[in-house]
Amino acid sequence: MEFRKLGQTDLDVSVICLGTMTWGEQNTEEEAHQQLDLALNKGVNFIDTAELYPVPPKEETQGRTEEYIGTWLNARGKRDDVILATKAVGKSDNTYFRGNGEISRLHARHLNDAVDKSLKRLQTDYIDLYQLHWPERSTNYFGKLGYTHVEEEDAIELLETLEALGDIVKSGKVRHIGLSNESAWGVMQYLHLADKHNLPRMVSVQNPYNLLNRSYEVGLAEVSIREHCGLLAYSPLAMGMLSGKYQNGVVPKGSRFDLFTRFTRYQSDIAHQMTDQYVTLARDAGFDPSQMALAYINSRRFVTANIIGATTLEQLEINIGSIDIKLSDDILTKIEDIHNQHPYPCP
Repeated sequence: MEFRKLGQTDLDVSVICLGTMTWGEQNTEEEAHQQLDLALNKGVNFIDTAELYPVPPKEETQGRTEEYIGTWLNARGKRDDVILATKAVGKSDNTYFRGNGEISRLHARHLNDAVDKSLKRLQTDYIDLYQLHWPERSTNYFGKLGYTHVEEEDAIELLETLEALGDIVKSGKVRHIGLSNESAWGVMQYLHLADKHNLPRMVSVQNPYNLLNRSYEVGLAEVSIREHCGLLAYSPLAMGMLSGKYQNGVVPKGSRFDLFTRFTRYQSDIAHQMTDQYVTLARDAGFDPSQMALAYINSRRFVTANIIGATTLEQLEINIGSIDIKLSDDILTKIEDIHNQHPYPCP
C-alpha cells in the first residue's frame, strides 16, 4: 500500500480509501465487516462514511452505515489502526437528520448535534476527519458545471460554520476538518478565513473524479497542490460504469442501476461511448478495466486518496489491487487522446 499525508497534518492515509455508502442498503452488516477486515489486511487504513449513508438516502436507513462501522470497531478493537472520516449533511429540506423537525443547516447547533450522533453510531470518542458533505450556499456541485448566482440567499456564512467546526475541534471530538462537493472559490475562502481568524484549516476536498468526470482538474487541482488540500476522489469508477459491466446494454441484476432509477449521471449515450473506448484500451493493454481507471486516479499528484467502493469481496480485491498498477506513458497518452474527444461527458 502507498500512503500520503492528509493535508498538512501528521496523518499518513492509504491512497486507497474504503468507501462505505452501500452498507445498510446493498450490503449487510456482516458483509460490511468482511470488507473492513479484507481492506485492513491489504494495508488500507482510511475509511470514509457519512451520516447520510447508505444511499439512496432514506429516513428509515439513515445512519446505518456508521452503525455498521461502529459495531466492527467495537468487535475488533481496531480504532487506533484506522483513520476514520465522516460527513455532516449540508442544507437539506429533509427534517429527519436533526430529529427536531428542522431542516439541516451548517451552524453550530446542528453541527454539534450531527457530530454527537455520528460519534455514538461509530462507537468512538473522536473522528479523524470531519467533512461538510455539501455547501450551504447555492453553487455548482452535484453535476452542475455552470454557475448561477443567487442574490441575497439565506445561507449560513462560511465564517460561522468554520467557527463552529473550530469549537468542535477544540472539544477533541474531531481532529481535522475537510470539505466535499465544494468549488475552488469555496475551498480558497475557507482557507483564507482559517488563516485570518486562526481557525482550523481544511485538509481535504472530497469531490467526484474519474475518467468520465475530470472537472476537478479545472481550478481545484491547482488549489489542492498549492494549498496542500488534496482531493479525496469519490465515484472513481463512475458508479461502476468504468468496470465495463454495463456495456452493450447489460444491466446486471442487483447492480446499482438495476436497483435504483435515480442514478443517471453516468448513463448517457456519450458516457457509454467513452466508457467503451476506455474499457477497450484497458483490455488491449492487458489490464482489468477497473484497475486501469483507478490506477489513473492514484497517479494524479493532486489526489490524496481514492475512495473505492464495492458490493462484493471480489470487487474489493480488484479495486484495492489498483495500487500495484503503474500506467506507462503510452497508456497515459492514449487516455488523454480519448479524453480530448469529449472532455466532460459526465460532470
